[in-house]
Amino acid sequence: PLSAHIVFHDQTTNATIGIEICEDLWVSIPMSSDHALAGANILVNCSASNDIISKDEYRLSLIKHQSAACYAGYVYASAGVEESSSDLVFSGHDVIAENGRIIAQSTLYEPKDVIYGLIDLEHLQNDRLHFKTSLSRMPKQDYIHVQYASMPIQEVELIEKIDAFPFVPKDSAKRLERCQKILTIQAQGLATRLKKIHCENAIIGISGGLDSTLALLVTYRAFKLLGLNVKGIHAITMPGFGTSDRTKNNAMELMKELGVSIQTIPIQNAVLTHFKDIDHDESNHDITYENSQARYRTMLLMDLANKYNGIVIGTGDLSELALGWCTYNGDHMSMYAVNVSVPKTLVRYIVESEAIKAKKDGEVTLAAVLLDICDTPVSPELLPLDESGKIAQKTEEVLGSYDLHDFFLYHMLRYHESPKKIFALARSAFPSIETSVILEALRTFYRRFFTQQFKRNVMPDGVKVGTISFSPRGDWRMPSDASVRLWMREVEQL
Repeated sequence: PLSAHIVFHDQTTNATIGIEICEDLWVSIPMSSDHALAGANILVNCSASNDIISKDEYRLSLIKHQSAACYAGYVYASAGVEESSSDLVFSGHDVIAENGRIIAQSTLYEPKDVIYGLIDLEHLQNDRLHFKTSLSRMPKQDYIHVQYASMPIQEVELIEKIDAFPFVPKDSAKRLERCQKILTIQAQGLATRLKKIHCENAIIGISGGLDSTLALLVTYRAFKLLGLNVKGIHAITMPGFGTSDRTKNNAMELMKELGVSIQTIPIQNAVLTHFKDIDHDESNHDITYENSQARYRTMLLMDLANKYNGIVIGTGDLSELALGWCTYNGDHMSMYAVNVSVPKTLVRYIVESEAIKAKKDGEVTLAAVLLDICDTPVSPELLPLDESGKIAQKTEEVLGSYDLHDFFLYHMLRYHESPKKIFALARSAFPSIETSVILEALRTFYRRFFTQQFKRNVMPDGVKVGTISFSPRGDWRMPSDASVRLWMREVEQL
């Protein structure tokens, strides 16, 4: 049948194709919008769009927008160079897009250029379910649905390289720009909170690690935005049993360079007294030994907040929340958490971006401290140091690589993919990591992600900077006693 309201459904792949022609894309409500409402997830356009100055950029923006607005793949093929005639010139602009992302595009004026791309229908379907209000109304007219079946494909060859670091832009200039933008969002969120509650004092625990460094940089920028005296930032170091000279010295140097108020409160004696109170053997370095330190530090910060009439700034990041790598009612708690939607793999680059900025501004000492913090092993420093006085407790030796965990987190939360698919993508993204290591990390991820939801259900307010957030008041809804059984069953079959 011939109709402007027709879609073609492939029963093999569940691809549903809707067709528009040339200038159908350039109007206020493109025909492809109705196709999407009728179920089309692949939109195609054969076009004779001539080339003039800057038209290719505008055309590309239309394709990106329409694919995003319809949560669809968009395949655009324009007239080629050899079709040029009379007053018009054609460039052969071909584009494949998926939900606002350009997968492939041709080289203009290249007559033999052929492009290929993979569109993930599962991503599109899951986004449509998640953002269903966008496609809630019915199309204006009844549609003809043509059913067909394509030849089944047993195995899909990934022609596009899977990004091992989906939270981190590969291009250094874009990465630097994004990191500074995130810092601005974080600082603006905190500045708004401080302004609304008429608060001029912030209390923050500084360990010399990445997360607390980022939180301090955010707080410093927020105070500058509000024109507040940075002496109102009360930076507290609380050295314990596992604090190394490197992290302690970096913490002190960082606070001095920023000019904030500095206070050092050693916690060893107080925690040893606490061990006696609860009858805990101090030589038993179990979870009680670790968490007692984290909770005591939080108590100090909260009480100092009362003393200075300020608020405690949270330092924990998105990856720690995902894995529950925080002490309940310890470092898990604050009055405003600035890092809660920043993944661990990105924290390092944001701190690095401030080091680059500091170096350009002539703040050489600050830049050197920030870079050394970036190179320090990730650790809560709750267990005693090794014989040489170096950090013995390294988080990634317990949990597995944060590179892997952030990869799992992105694909599970952003695209709602299954363990089987995430495992396959991870193997492609991390070819140098043994399969057994990836699989063990995946087991750890799912086990901890489900069992630690109770911490996320009572997390404090915190600024959202990206598409993934665990706020129970915002994007994330999950019961604390949700069962991991179905996910783990699939993992064990891999």
